[in-house]
Amino acid sequence: MMLFGKIYQQLCGLQKLPWSCDSRHFWGWLNAVFNKVDYDRIRDVGPDQAASEWLLRCGATVHYHGQERWQKDYNNLPTGPLHKYKIQAIDATNSCIMSIGFDYMEGLEHVEKITLCKCNYIEDDCLQRLSQLEKLQKSLLEMEIISCGNITDKGIIALCNLRNLRYLLLTDLPGVKENKKENLVQVFKMALPSLELKLNLK
Repeated sequence: MMLFGKIYQQLCGLQKLPWSCDSRHFWGWLNAVFNKVDYDRIRDVGPDQAASEWLLRCGATVHYHGQERWQKDYNNLPTGPLHKYKIQAIDATNSCIMSIGFDYMEGLEHVEKITLCKCNYIEDDCLQRLSQLEKLQKSLLEMEIISCGNITDKGIIALCNLRNLRYLLLTDLPGVKENKKENLVQVFKMALPSLELKLNLK
């Protein structure tokens, strides 16, 4: 398990090379393996530790409350008393996180910011699932969604359930049509009047 972080980083470099259709199926299978939820692990080490392992295994990074640096290396995840490290922010840029792994987020109580940038496997159902998590509905303050081509206005609108969200950046989302922009603005204005919404969908 501890080798997954370095292995994934090396494999990501290979993904940039031209591959056949069979190879694309292989990558989809491998990423699904990385996202498979281990409920026993969540019970044994707590939600923050288990989610950290999942996120870093998939190429994301996390920031803990009270820590200066972002945690990027799977093999150097902090150890210590159970429940000591609480995830404050998640940066999933260029990661392979997908909906089947989102159960790892269910127990997170302290996440204030999530960045989803160039996430090939993030789709509307991911945002819908995320917006249904009660603990995130309370804690999440900021969210950025950038260059995620499978996201549409259907997924974006689901974020209205994040009732304490103060800042939402949406940029380079080809799945959200320009003619939907005004509707999104109006929906968020009614649901979250205090939200600072920034849109650049092109």
